[in-house]
Amino acid sequence: MDDVPQKTPRFRPDLLIATEGEFAGWRTWSRDSFESNNGPFWHRFEDDGSIRCAFRVERKHLNGMRNVHGGCYMTFADYCLFAFAARELEAPAVTVSFGCEFLAAAREGDLVVATGGVTRAAGSLIFLRGIMHTGDNPLFTFSGTIKRIKKRV
Repeated sequence: MDDVPQKTPRFRPDLLIATEGEFAGWRTWSRDSFESNNGPFWHRFEDDGSIRCAFRVERKHLNGMRNVHGGCYMTFADYCLFAFAARELEAPAVTVSFGCEFLAAAREGDLVVATGGVTRAAGSLIFLRGIMHTGDNPLFTFSGTIKRIKKRV
């Protein structure tokens, strides 16, 4: 695989950065084995301060109708919530609320991109929204709430 990520010596030892291929310079996390097995999902910080997430649709992402499986959209969207909240998070967090709307199907080979961000960060809760698209075609909208949690001793 061309997108072999390399570990980075940062405060997040599970943060990986691709060094070659289509996603060179993009980041992912290795801690969540479910996302790792269902991705790879990637994110990067844009020059304007926004965060963009993406993945290239592979056969393993498809349902029986050869469209991206709804569960794949939802898994990627959950990944995006945490990427969008990256600047707000300084400790572990969990998703406590998630809502979505399916708008259109993506197919094998498509590049699915998600944009969005934090709508409010207050106390232990972070509220977020996003949209996925391929080209100019909107695919899926989503919103969620992340709760910061204290590390267990």
